[in-house]
Amino acid sequence: MLRTGAIIMGALALASAAQAQDATVKVESGVLAGAQTDRARIFKNIPYAAPPVGDLRWAAPKKPLAWSGARDATQNGPSCPQQMKPDGTPNEGSANGPVSEDCLQLNVFAPLKDKIEGKAPVMVWLHGGSHRSGAGWIYDGQNFARDGVVLVSINYRLGPLGYFAHPALTKAAGKSEAVGNYGLMDQIAALEWVQRNIAAFGGDPNNVTVFGESAGGMSTLAILATPKAKELFQQAAVQSGGGWFAPSTLAGKEAAGVAVAATLGLDNATAADLRAVPAERLIAQTLTGDYGPSVDGRLLKETPSQAFAAGRAADVPLIIGANSGEDSLMGRSLPNASALAAAIPAPAKAAYVAEAAKGDEALVRAAFGDRFMIAPARWIAAEAAGGKPAWLYHFSYVGSRFRPMGVTSAAHAAEIQYVFEYWGRRTPESMVAADDKAMAKLMHGCWVAFAKAGAPRCDIAWPAYDPAKDQLVEFGAQSGVRDGFRRGQLDVQQAAALPTLSLPAN
Repeated sequence: MLRTGAIIMGALALASAAQAQDATVKVESGVLAGAQTDRARIFKNIPYAAPPVGDLRWAAPKKPLAWSGARDATQNGPSCPQQMKPDGTPNEGSANGPVSEDCLQLNVFAPLKDKIEGKAPVMVWLHGGSHRSGAGWIYDGQNFARDGVVLVSINYRLGPLGYFAHPALTKAAGKSEAVGNYGLMDQIAALEWVQRNIAAFGGDPNNVTVFGESAGGMSTLAILATPKAKELFQQAAVQSGGGWFAPSTLAGKEAAGVAVAATLGLDNATAADLRAVPAERLIAQTLTGDYGPSVDGRLLKETPSQAFAAGRAADVPLIIGANSGEDSLMGRSLPNASALAAAIPAPAKAAYVAEAAKGDEALVRAAFGDRFMIAPARWIAAEAAGGKPAWLYHFSYVGSRFRPMGVTSAAHAAEIQYVFEYWGRRTPESMVAADDKAMAKLMHGCWVAFAKAGAPRCDIAWPAYDPAKDQLVEFGAQSGVRDGFRRGQLDVQQAAALPTLSLPAN
């Protein structure tokens, strides 16, 4: 009996050692000691750039520092500085917990070693949060790893630490270094890190899909428009990322930065003055100001809208779409609905007869979703269709737990759970019904197939977008191909929006 027990204990010890060995990886900066589950090898809080502090605040990211010994990669790292809720619950970007300027880290969910056939495709996820909040550690990529994909989720600088320009910083940077787009620079640095290191996790650096939602979708479009990034990925997916971006200039962003500095008591500030401001004072400015990628003339030389219109965006297979309830971004009530409705031009109102019949709020909400998400996605798909194929979708599925509440549309970001086939920290498994799981299996399968083969060959016949046919796939209560989806409303929105974007002439 003792001998049998000793054998069992020895076998368990060997199995534990083998598992620990499988969750150990060497990257350029040192050894990572991660964790392993029945679905994935997980490595968290991996630095992909040097801490952006001191002279590196508002500077292009530098390569990560080396470490000695095995770095613990089992715990989440801090989120980038952002406004957190005092009660510790997740904020608008679903983040909570500690923050630090030393936040340029990523997380890798890799397939189990015995599940990798050849080299695994890679997907790099850019989180949303209005460029003000959120973090990569929020998202669990184990089901991507289970299905043979290496999933990478990243942090990037946010708010005034990520998207801030000021004449003093421009002067300090010199004439060639990019300025203002530090969050975008971080995202590109993470893609460069993937190129150098992902093979250690079994990933294929020549098959990388960059994808994101909301601010992450907008960032994906900016990456598609950035010449420096074009060799770093082979596919892209944009979830509720818009597509119509007003022209911007570095001078305009600098003027906004001067105004922010003035609120901090820093008139005529030097770069050193600005870098000495505590991060929490800067983040207090986050509720105001326009954050996100902008044209600096160095890194980003034109808006994504201009790049797509001119045929200069990266020509890669693309998935793009939006949700039926994007108006959730407007909040639960619209006390000023009448004023907003009055501001809608008459030609646009004429396209929304059914919505207007329900009242001003229904009209405003429908027009908002079309103008800022649904119509721009269709336009991007049409502009991209002349090159590598694009696939357009509309997500309208309402989760089973929301239906008893009278919810009839899919809120902004609602599709993420289905794409990841992961219900997140706010949805207990007991609240997930069989039809929810079926939708997750469908959408997740389409995104996995896209990463593997550059086309969403999955359990639904999804045609590539052709402007002449104007077809998309709706993921909803009855999923399928739709012809001319909301064509009248989207055409009206497009006619009104395009002249405001300073697009190049045809």
